[in-house]
Amino acid sequence: MNAAAAIDPNVTMKELLGQFPGAQRALFRKYHIGGCSSCGFSPDETLAGVCARNENLNTDEVTEHIIASHEADLAMQIEPSELAERLSRGDKVYLLDVRTREEFDAVKLPGSHLFTQELMQEILSKESRTDLLAVYDHTGARSMDAAAYFQGHGFENVKSLRGGIDAWSAEVDPKLPRYHVEQT
Repeated sequence: MNAAAAIDPNVTMKELLGQFPGAQRALFRKYHIGGCSSCGFSPDETLAGVCARNENLNTDEVTEHIIASHEADLAMQIEPSELAERLSRGDKVYLLDVRTREEFDAVKLPGSHLFTQELMQEILSKESRTDLLAVYDHTGARSMDAAAYFQGHGFENVKSLRGGIDAWSAEVDPKLPRYHVEQT
């Protein structure tokens, strides 16, 4: 079966993003679709509709790109149990927390560093490009963007913690408090 056939062109963007959470990042990276108000899309719009109004893009090509990007996203993730094992072995791991200061102050992984612009510059200039750089957030969504950023800057072993600190609390350390972020 053709990989593109796995995505129905008449799927709504909401459904597509539910099945392929990194699809918006993939669409923006290659086609400049979905990253800002001028190139955005509505959740009820179909993939075929988005392709049609963006220079009549070939839907098979677009779906193949989404699937390939999804597979790359999966390869960039690290399971909580694997990260825990590597930390317990004493592997060199740089833990980067990309949540808010309030979230970081409330609960964090031991030895982690809160992401700031200053720290980003320090990491880019001083940290190893080959040691594991493990990025995490609350549920694993924003950390994928940060991991992709560092990968794009030559970091060979950067991973996003699958499921974020929430999955870590559920799967590795149940004593670590879980929380819910209110959406405004």
